[in-house]
This record gives sequence, structure tokens and C-alpha cells, in this order.
Amino acid sequence: MADNASSREIFDVERIGQLMALMEQHSINVLDLRSDDGRLRLRRGYPPVVASFAPVAAPPAPVPAAPPAAATSSAPSASPAPAEDGPNIVIIKSPMVGTFYLRPKPDAEPYIKVGDRVDTDTNVCIIEAMKTFNEIPAGVSGVVVAILAKNEEPVDFDRPLFKVDTAR
Repeated sequence: MADNASSREIFDVERIGQLMALMEQHSINVLDLRSDDGRLRLRRGYPPVVASFAPVAAPPAPVPAAPPAAATSSAPSASPAPAEDGPNIVIIKSPMVGTFYLRPKPDAEPYIKVGDRVDTDTNVCIIEAMKTFNEIPAGVSGVVVAILAKNEEPVDFDRPLFKVDTAR
């Protein structure tokens, strides 16, 4: 019965407010509490999304201007590149160092696949850091055009994980 009382104390609204204040005071971004009765995860500072407009927009301008004939001849093979690297592409980057997982369990379906539509709160992957499994939300709405990391691969902070086309 003591376990139930402690669990109710964790999920009390006033207690959650105190935990949120402590997180802000001590610059804690994720707090994950678990008991037999449930789980409470508090997050601060999300979404982990960075737009990459300047680096992508700069290279296409000089290439067509210099050799117009070469650009025309390579247009069929290069046509997917503007769709993936256009001004509407947002790159979801890793918010931490850890191991990247596309699936919630080894035998489960992946969170997302190329072509899937995501919203800001759609979980796109898990990153395991220090034995803690952190669900990573997309933080952006659009269609996934590329998955840039492999399942169970180690990733660094700010490593590009997904490309999302926000125009689709």
C-alpha cells in the first residue's frame, strides 16, 4: 500500500508543479519517473529541430548558372535532390549522444518510414542514453523524405537523423 501512496504522490498536480520548477531551476531537460502504477515524463526545451535553409540554398544557385548544358543533361538524376534539399526541408537532429533506434522494440514496426506524414508530437525514434530510452518527437509537421541514421547506430549530439518536407 505504501507503493500506491508514493505513486499517487508522484502524479499529484502540485507535486508535478514542484518538479517542473526544480527542472527549470537546475536546467534539467528531461525527467522520467516510473512506478508500478504508471510513468511520468516531463520535458523542457523541445522540439529538437533545426532548419537548414542557408547551406542548402547556396549550392544550387552557382551550379545552374555556370554550365547550363550540363545542368540540363543531369536534370533527371538530380531531380530528387531539390525535393530532398529544397527550402521546405527541415532536418531533425539528435538532441543527445546515444544509440538510435527506429523501433520501440526489436520485433515491432518502425516508428516511421520514408513517405510517412508526421506532426510535431509524432515520436520518430528512440535514443538510448545512459540506460534511459528517450522518445524523440518530430517537432515539425510534414512528410519524411529521408532517414539519415541506421537502426542501433551510435549518434552524436546534433547528428542529422531525418529530413522532413514541410510543404507536403
